Amino acid sequence: MEAIFYTIDHLGVAVFAISGTLLAFRKKMDGFGVVVLASVTAIGGGTTRDLILDLPVFWVADPNYLYTVLAAAAATIIWMRFRDFIHTTTLLFADAVGLAFFTIMGAQKALENGFPPVIAVVMGTISACFGGMLRDVLARDIPLVLKGELYATTCLAGASAYVLAVQIGPLWALAAGFATTLFLRLAAIKWRWSLPVFPEHGDH
Repeated sequence: MEAIFYTIDHLGVAVFAISGTLLAFRKKMDGFGVVVLASVTAIGGGTTRDLILDLPVFWVADPNYLYTVLAAAAATIIWMRFRDFIHTTTLLFADAVGLAFFTIMGAQKALENGFPPVIAVVMGTISACFGGMLRDVLARDIPLVLKGELYATTCLAGASAYVLAVQIGPLWALAAGFATTLFLRLAAIKWRWSLPVFPEHGDH
């Protein structure tokens, strides 16, 4: 199982690096901007999680994650050389997949280190959301987590599904957490699902 978790962790880093690179392309950033945006997106959430949990920062302990970021960014740059534009839907889909990967890995790491389930759910959400939030702030976009469609809520649901399914087995937990997060996020994008708190009102 350790090898599976390690591979999934790298997949999550790669997908979020692709997401950051795609946004950098859309914003017409230079090479340095691409690397910064890809790196912040890919490792920002996990770094925040590890600092909060007082654990060794994952990419410092294992620099292979940095190579994954660079490889994913480079592959995306090469691919984008043959395209004139990037559709918003592509950006949102890449972000949703990265969100699902990091939700389960954040929750898994918290549980693995002896933290209670509620902390695992919170850490899954932080791992998934914080890198994308930093990406959007640096790109001067409104962070997706602050927009109307469900975002952080999908991570809370996915992390909760993971924590509950761990009792059945790790593979079941991976599948439940990933599928829940990805389905809810994609559905929220397609049908604009949201959780309004305040009633709509006109300006006075």
